[in-house]
Amino acid sequence: MAGTNAFARTVLEIEAKAIASLYPRVSRSLDAALKVLRACKGRVVTTAIGKPGFIAQKLSATLASTGIASVYLHPAEAAHGDLGRVTKGDVIIALSNSGASRELLLLLPAFEQLKVPVIAVTGDGRSELAERARVVIDIGPIDEACPIGLVPTASTAAMHAICDALAMTLAHRRDFSAGEYARLHPAGSLGRHALKVHEVMRTGKALPTVRESDPLSHVVVVMTNTAGRPGAALVVGKKGQLAGIFTDGDLRRLAEQKRLNFSVPVREVMGRRPRVVGPNELALAAASLMREVQVDQLPVVNGAGKVVGLVDVQDLLAARIA
Repeated sequence: MAGTNAFARTVLEIEAKAIASLYPRVSRSLDAALKVLRACKGRVVTTAIGKPGFIAQKLSATLASTGIASVYLHPAEAAHGDLGRVTKGDVIIALSNSGASRELLLLLPAFEQLKVPVIAVTGDGRSELAERARVVIDIGPIDEACPIGLVPTASTAAMHAICDALAMTLAHRRDFSAGEYARLHPAGSLGRHALKVHEVMRTGKALPTVRESDPLSHVVVVMTNTAGRPGAALVVGKKGQLAGIFTDGDLRRLAEQKRLNFSVPVREVMGRRPRVVGPNELALAAASLMREVQVDQLPVVNGAGKVVGLVDVQDLLAARIA
């Protein structure tokens, strides 16, 4: 067991070393590749076969998940008609450690005819793929981490890291936001956790607001008739600033204390200085605050303290956040 653990550690160390050594070698070519990618008018088409093929598929999926149109092109299928997926304006990212994959080389004349730039990620900067590419990211010869030195391990780890560096740098330079990520992942937990308050809050006709001078009877009518029955009303001042909140819980407490008087103005019975959230905060943070202070509604106010929405626990539950 000790020997097995020691070899596993060796594999990790070899792969970590391979990745750590990349940047000084590829920094200039990474910049050149990013320049080509930022100028892309069409889609980023990734292509590779064998083990690099899986990395190419993952790169395409990562790009798509960050808002960059991308498709994976299987080289063998491309040679039998799928080349039609590639059009002018696209950019090709071709992965091959040897740079001599026959299936990839067969596609190069078609790419050249379309005048589609090719970014090659390869371990051989003198290969045919490298010679015919617009940009070459040469990861160099890398010793594999397998017992016989042949199974793609450290080389694919390095190639994977290069692809992540490309994708994440593109996202960084585009100021890719958590909200955009959430939009692209509507069914995933990551997307839900990236939702902002303004994407789940109630606004417009679904936002129950009253004035401080309104009688409690009117407040109850507003709470009852507002779409979605939020169970709370936000009390606002003349300039729209938040003055307080009145909830179903407040109504029940007044009844239990035999202090219920529907003619009194709501300012006499409302909750003052309620906890609030901003529209650009994470909905996940709003759910956490609700649990902390044990409330079912949170007013949403902007930087000027004006009411812009209401977060209700039912909405968070519907979005599978709370």
